[in-house]
Amino acid sequence: MAMLTQKSQVTMPKKIRNVLGIGPGDEIEYITVKGKIVLSKKKNSIFDKYKGILGASKTADIIDELR
Repeated sequence: MAMLTQKSQVTMPKKIRNVLGIGPGDEIEYITVKGKIVLSKKKNSIFDKYKGILGASKTADIIDELR
């Protein structure tokens, strides 16, 4: 059984981490299904490492610059 800390954190038991195949630094997703929470390891896209590389520019601004 896990307990919520004062900072609203929970330590996930090793057995569960092993089942999910997760470790320190991995991201997990929380999904609500019929009133229950389902945890899963976040699936990363090959493009995730490039996310935000262009900065905070808006698509329309980039298109205008390219014209």
